Amino acid sequence: MNRADRLNAILELLGESGRVEVETIMRELEVSAPTARRDLDALAGQQLLTRTRGGALSHSVAYDLPLRYKRARHGDAKARIAAAASDLVRPGDVVGLSGGTTSTAIAAALAARPDLMASGAQPSLTVVTNALNIAVQLVVRPQIKTVVTGGVANPRSYELVGPYSTSVLDQITVDLAFIGVNGVSPDVGGTVHDEREATINALMAHRAAKAVIVADSSKIGRRAFATLGVPDAVRTLITDDGIADEQRAAFEERGFEVIVAR
Repeated sequence: MNRADRLNAILELLGESGRVEVETIMRELEVSAPTARRDLDALAGQQLLTRTRGGALSHSVAYDLPLRYKRARHGDAKARIAAAASDLVRPGDVVGLSGGTTSTAIAAALAARPDLMASGAQPSLTVVTNALNIAVQLVVRPQIKTVVTGGVANPRSYELVGPYSTSVLDQITVDLAFIGVNGVSPDVGGTVHDEREATINALMAHRAAKAVIVADSSKIGRRAFATLGVPDAVRTLITDDGIADEQRAAFEERGFEVIVAR
């Protein structure tokens, strides 16, 4: 395991209980005590945790990893989800993409489609996003018209939030909106750690003819701090084949369409 993977794993351990001990890191990651301490010091230097004697504490209860540390997690599942989401998009569509690693994978899948990347006088797709990293990823593609909402940037997720974002979304409509979440359950729907991002995600869902939650199976049954608050607006879930039969049945009983990416 290289250092980047170790730092990611340490943050995941920290996110489970809000604290982590050097001994736990040594046992779970099979590293020496000096290596564990150096990794904790490096993360503390990036203000991602608070060092304590023998371990570390997270900065907040609603702990979320910066996007750069989440990219590698469940990468294969997210790629399959992205491919399934891309299959729903047709040339000429207006697509909304919230922030997050799964939405980023969808942007990459769209940019790789030959039918969308064919040269023409007009863009073959319009993407509306509040995620800076997705905008940078797509703006170099002249075949895609990239619309950025504006707003205040969240340094963890690269998402733009606030009244400038809502002002833009209030003035547009989209055909398909793909909403990334930190957790999803049949009774509550999608949830995220940041209430400001929840507001933008909910508005994007409302502006869409069809809104879709995209979440790998590790997020099913989990709840984060802020609900999207639009249970009737988002009734489709794309996930991977790690979803259990009883979980899928529970979503379908609540009226969800569940698309399993294989």
